[in-house]
Amino acid sequence: MQLRTTLSLILSLLILGLAACYESPDVTVHQPGVYKGDKDPLLEKQRTSDQQQRLRERFNLVQTDR
Repeated sequence: MQLRTTLSLILSLLILGLAACYESPDVTVHQPGVYKGDKDPLLEKQRTSDQQQRLRERFNLVQTDR
């Protein structure tokens, strides 16, 4: 009886352990550089010269120490 209980516990733990390692085969492949979502409001804002200037200033703030 003790052996049967031990074996069923080991089998249960093994099944649980294997089920926890399952990885879904569903993979979504995206094309790099292609935005396929809804319209991005930041995209229009990025094209303005004012926003470009602010981005350059932020970049220079961080990159000047290198």
